[in-house]
Amino acid sequence: MAALRTTLRKVTTACTSQLMSTSTPICTGGSQSATRKLPVRTFAAVKAVKKDKKGAVGEVKKEKRAIDDSDRHKPFGKTAWVPVDDVFILKYYPRTVYRAVDAIQMLKRFQVLDFTPHNQPVYIDLKLDMKLEKKKKIDPFVSTVHLPHPFKTAINRVVVFTEDETQAREARENGAATAGGVELIQQVLDDQISADFYLAVPEILPKLLPLKNKLRKKFPKSKRGTVSTNIPKTLELFKTGHEYLVESDCYVRTQIATLDMPSEQIFANLQTVLMDVCSHRPASAGPFIERAIMASHTSEALWINCQDALPHTGQEGGK
Repeated sequence: MAALRTTLRKVTTACTSQLMSTSTPICTGGSQSATRKLPVRTFAAVKAVKKDKKGAVGEVKKEKRAIDDSDRHKPFGKTAWVPVDDVFILKYYPRTVYRAVDAIQMLKRFQVLDFTPHNQPVYIDLKLDMKLEKKKKIDPFVSTVHLPHPFKTAINRVVVFTEDETQAREARENGAATAGGVELIQQVLDDQISADFYLAVPEILPKLLPLKNKLRKKFPKSKRGTVSTNIPKTLELFKTGHEYLVESDCYVRTQIATLDMPSEQIFANLQTVLMDVCSHRPASAGPFIERAIMASHTSEALWINCQDALPHTGQEGGK
């Protein structure tokens, strides 16, 4: 009996210490070494992306399908071809493209209705198709054109670089602000001489390299026509000429007239600029001007059809 009591005490003490211990879990749900069941993947694996020889990932580009609206009762995504009222939401109807002559008359009418200055400038904004065959592009260009009806009253200041005394005297007689050789370089660097255009003969061009950072776009270049041996003819062009350039790779934004000029003179200046722009397009490039916009300083922009302002050969031929 005493032995049984002793054994029971030992078992009770062991169980109490087992329950009160914090280092050992009270109960376990199973063996810790049992393998976990992973979920079964029910989706397909992602297809590997193929790479070309250079390592770049090839992207498949979807071609935009051109929609032919010629036989439709209304344009695709629009309400109708022409609005039935003079008050309408523009995005629901096709954009109106005006004839150049009509656009000029509308700009003059806007000026009268808005009580804006009558001598405000008239601008054009052209978007050019600079693409060529085989992923080539036409280089952005700068051109100077002689407008039939100039809108500027002041004559441009022109400096001529030449080491020939005869050419320098001839340049001054034809209206050059100053003419000379390398002695003018330091005066230009010190801002003692400034001009709208700088002309040079081909022989002195290598000696003018110190002025390249100073003049930047005004530095004489053959592409701009500022390098020539015919000083009188070149001076006549740049004294009264109008310069424009291609901006942002394909846009031409320039002034062509003032609104107080007669409509015939504005149209003549517009036609001259358009013909000069089209002359920079190769013959195989197709139509050069994609869209044309005309506006005055305070009026809304009017989309115009440049085809009626060009001769029949304006978009066919080029340099």
